[in-house]
Amino acid sequence: MRTQRIAPGAAVLGLLLLPVACGDDGGSSGGETITLYTCVSDTTVEPVIDAFEEANPGTEVDLFRAPTGELNARVAGDVRSGGLRADVVWGCDPLTMQAYVDQGLVGGWTPGNVSEIPARFRTADYVGAAVLYLVAVHGDDVEPPQEWSDLTGPDYADGVAVPDPAFAASALGAVGYFEAESGYGLDFFADLEQGGAVQVSSPDEVASGVAQGAYKAGITIANSAYALQQDGSPIGVVWPRPGAVAIYGPVALATDSEGLAPAEDFITYLVSQEGQQLIGEVGSYPTLPGVPGPTRPEDAPVVYPDWPAITAGQEDLLAEYQQIFGG
Repeated sequence: MRTQRIAPGAAVLGLLLLPVACGDDGGSSGGETITLYTCVSDTTVEPVIDAFEEANPGTEVDLFRAPTGELNARVAGDVRSGGLRADVVWGCDPLTMQAYVDQGLVGGWTPGNVSEIPARFRTADYVGAAVLYLVAVHGDDVEPPQEWSDLTGPDYADGVAVPDPAFAASALGAVGYFEAESGYGLDFFADLEQGGAVQVSSPDEVASGVAQGAYKAGITIANSAYALQQDGSPIGVVWPRPGAVAIYGPVALATDSEGLAPAEDFITYLVSQEGQQLIGEVGSYPTLPGVPGPTRPEDAPVVYPDWPAITAGQEDLLAEYQQIFGG
């Protein structure tokens, strides 16, 4: 059986008709097929799957990859039709994954090598396989912001773009960090809005908008900004004080798949030295300390959101934020 790659543009109406069962061997001879749901980019997830399959002959990975919103729709459709059809879920933020845990869909197991990953990137139900960093991007003709608060100043008036936390969970994590940070709070976003800042859908849209000259600066993810910069876009990338906001992407085992060896092996591989090295090589930031990854300035400051606090108060947080920038 050939590994099936399901494009994110697949019609949502047809999702419930797919006859995929967790752990189904798909008719392959002497092997098993596991199903992976993820929002991680193809440039990262495809090489990881290929390497895992090569190291585990007879095991194949069926992939459904889509942005977090579409992934949530897929999971909700599964639940309505009888249960989660994935064996492994590799998410892009802890908030989304914790929601799946709270529904009893994933969790209850982590691999034996999980202790190698810093405690801030894992819980008893899931473990971080990669990290996104929210950084500042600016046009080459604009003074680089040294602190996040600089974006509220006159140099950036009517020229800042921010991602929508209702669309991008990474942006919600950043809002949660700033809300709790002394000297910032939600007043930081109110000051941005009063200075003419605009809200766009995603961090990628922020980066591309700055690259095209539509905005002077903005909040985006490091991967997107550096990729555009390396392609020749006239932009700069800054990790402002008090720090770039780290958003880790967790991976979890479906509760119905506990004991399914290939699914557990896949998660173990993701956070192993070998898997983390590959994740770094293909352009994502690994969670395992000491493993090289994409560009990160020496001594770049990094801050970490309080995920349990954000999870507990995210509805109120988002509602308060939307009073500033709207829904």
